[in-house]
Amino acid sequence: MRNAAFPFALLVLTIFGPAGAAELTLEAVNSASFSESDNRTSPGTRDPFTIRLQVLLDRAHVSAGSIDGIRGENLNKAVRSFEELRGLPADGEIDEEAWAALEQDDGKVLEVYEISDGDLAARYLEVIPEDYSEMAQMDWLGFRGPREMLAERFHMDESLLEALNPDADFTKPGTAIVVAAVGGNAEANVSKIVIDRSGGRLLAYGTTDKLEAAYPATIGSAENPTPSGSHTVKAVVTEPTYSYNPDLNFQQGKNAEPLEIPAGPNGPVGLVWIDLSKPTYGIHGTPDPDLVGKAPSHGCVRLTNWDALELAELVRRGVTVEFQ
Repeated sequence: MRNAAFPFALLVLTIFGPAGAAELTLEAVNSASFSESDNRTSPGTRDPFTIRLQVLLDRAHVSAGSIDGIRGENLNKAVRSFEELRGLPADGEIDEEAWAALEQDDGKVLEVYEISDGDLAARYLEVIPEDYSEMAQMDWLGFRGPREMLAERFHMDESLLEALNPDADFTKPGTAIVVAAVGGNAEANVSKIVIDRSGGRLLAYGTTDKLEAAYPATIGSAENPTPSGSHTVKAVVTEPTYSYNPDLNFQQGKNAEPLEIPAGPNGPVGLVWIDLSKPTYGIHGTPDPDLVGKAPSHGCVRLTNWDALELAELVRRGVTVEFQ
């Protein structure tokens, strides 16, 4: 549960990003405004406005992927999607008009959360093997610890969670930590999904062709291309196992025989598998949310686990999936 017993004023928290980064405080992030931002922020540098922008986009259901406070291509994709959703000129650049529309959500973007006994009681694993044959011998591919779990719960890059809470003991119940104040899932009946291959996005449209949600997506490469044309959703599965077959999928290491990989957030397809009518292809989660949109897939469409879980609630069997 979110804990309101720790006022923000009592948590005077200052963090630093890479060398030369602006000083970040809890108050600075929650009050950051477009007029205070510098659009020439150096690559790899965290700043208060970017954190606020990413959280507000996330709450508008146009995800920028992992909330990390760093400007990059996934953030540009999310801004463009938001502009399309609101009928604004869609150039992927935040401006006064787009910011005014986004800032209608004036809630705090960082809040305090108290680590519970339940958070610490989950099935954690110290090591996740990379080899599929070793994975196949396990019964669950869970998180490596509460810090990784909490980062995903609050849609955050783990390094930002650490930076915001440098002295926190993530293994102690009752520890108060600063997290992103992400909202609930979108509520819509999605009738069509568009995979924007050149833009690296998944766009979910409602029954009136209104854009309802958008996510950065990892798309296939020239060697392992994503399908083309129109297909349909065959099934939606949460906490899926993964059936590896090198004759149908790809060659992983020296594994030449079919394997059944157990479920879990750190499994090859993460926490969701949306099966498509194109055999062996699907839309799924990932154990590496920080790589979404930044590295090619083996042909499937890969989302962060939290974006895939939201999408899983919006789609059903028979929904059209167009690859454009």
